[in-house]
Amino acid sequence: MEESLNYNQHAGNAPSDDEALLDPSEAAEVIPDDPDHPMGSDDEDEPIDGPEEEIQLQNDSIAFFDLHSDSIFCIANHPIDSTVIATGGGDDTTYVFSVDIPSPLLPPSYETNPSTTRSSLQPIAKLQGHTDSINAITYTLGKGNYLITGGLDGQIRIHSASSATQSYPLLASAQEVPEINFLAPCPHPSYLNSFALGANDGSVWIYHIDEQDTETHIQVVQAYYLHTESCTAGAWTPDGKLLVTVSEDGSLYVWDPFGEAAAAGITSSSSGQAVVGLTAADQRFAIEDGLFSVAVSPTGAFAAVGGAHGMIRIVGLPRLNNNNISSSQSQLKTSGGKTNKGGGKKQAQAPASSSDAGSQAGQILASLQIQSESIETLAFSPHHSLLAAGGVDGSIVIFDSAHRFAVRRHIKEAHEG
Repeated sequence: MEESLNYNQHAGNAPSDDEALLDPSEAAEVIPDDPDHPMGSDDEDEPIDGPEEEIQLQNDSIAFFDLHSDSIFCIANHPIDSTVIATGGGDDTTYVFSVDIPSPLLPPSYETNPSTTRSSLQPIAKLQGHTDSINAITYTLGKGNYLITGGLDGQIRIHSASSATQSYPLLASAQEVPEINFLAPCPHPSYLNSFALGANDGSVWIYHIDEQDTETHIQVVQAYYLHTESCTAGAWTPDGKLLVTVSEDGSLYVWDPFGEAAAAGITSSSSGQAVVGLTAADQRFAIEDGLFSVAVSPTGAFAAVGGAHGMIRIVGLPRLNNNNISSSQSQLKTSGGKTNKGGGKKQAQAPASSSDAGSQAGQILASLQIQSESIETLAFSPHHSLLAAGGVDGSIVIFDSAHRFAVRRHIKEAHEG
């Protein structure tokens, strides 16, 4: 009974539900209205602490040329006279001009009162005849006797360029393809007036210029059709014996247009036309969305091919030299000359160097990916073990081929795009 009384007393002292709630007046908090502000307006008009940095751009060029009325798509330098430059552009016109002008002791930005107006260089020659943009141009190697232009109209036009001061008369023209993507002059000492072109239909053509041929002045040496999509780039080996081409279909082929690989006993088991062939069917080589650039190392031992998504593949090439070819030819000539003891003729032996020369041919030596977008241009240093790659993302990467293609420099904002 006492226990029950104590419980009732405690219960009677407990506050009611209404008393347990806080009075609204005791908990009220006034929140002032804060209207929305437009994004990006914070501190827009406030002054920047410290002095603003002023960047002054100086044009220290010694000359300029601006007679094209549309974009310039290609530039070529004369192989003997480096002051002679040829350009082709979207105005369907080729200009040839010289930069052989006196150079000032100091650049214009160092002058006390630099001149604000300058005149454009005047052309040596203005060449017309294409009906669409000119996107490929080159001089033949050696003495640079001919200037060749290729356009989106599918034409190749060959002008005589034996003298830098003449008017570059038209020697020959031809049209075998819908559009021309590149022109590559051949460095082979015996074929300095030859060149290769790649077309948007995937075909590859080798031409030879012969002024003694009074009918056409130009001969088709070879034509290849293994690429199934646009042939985007091509490069000769330094000796000019082999041609490497790539395509948007993701394929790479190494061609033997003058038969010197075959003479050395190097042939392809997969294709009768190409010495080396790699396609996107090989997952180790495949680059989705295609290949757009190619360069051959100064030794001719391997090629670098660039494609979409910043990917680069390094591929081994057949090694040809005079010893390979002379040994092969010698063995072919003596194939029936000696007689064995049984009275029969000895069989000709396969060239001993053929397996050695082709041992790395077609092998994927490295796979690289530093940049994020398509690799549109590749170039090897002629005197060092460096490979430069330029991408659509505006960056340049320099690899060292002598140290497993280690990245020596990555210039992320070399260009805006």
